[in-house]
Amino acid sequence: MPKQALLIIDHGSKREEANRMLEDVAAVVRRQRPDLIVHCAHMELAEPTIAQGFERCVKEGAEEVVVHPYMLSPGRHARQDIPNLAAEAAKPFPNVKWRVTEPLGVHDKIGEVVLERAKL
Repeated sequence: MPKQALLIIDHGSKREEANRMLEDVAAVVRRQRPDLIVHCAHMELAEPTIAQGFERCVKEGAEEVVVHPYMLSPGRHARQDIPNLAAEAAKPFPNVKWRVTEPLGVHDKIGEVVLERAKL
């Protein structure tokens, strides 16, 4: 099986605390899957960019990069912008497989977390 990486993407913000949340999510995933290369990146307004995050994954040995839009609705960013930016980021690495997942959007697990946090 090829060495896999997960690149978690958000929109990016000028506010550092907003960008730190994505790194916190990546840390949770790393704890759950220590065999997986996990990095995060931002579409715009902050670094690392998608291209920088993709390169980090490859430099750590990824043969396949799964690009995951984090908490983005299935709209233009998730269906158009992120796939286009990922395709550009992958160009220097023609031997690396990659794909973009569906965003979290509305999912049963999200409902479970909302109810858990609301203590209902």
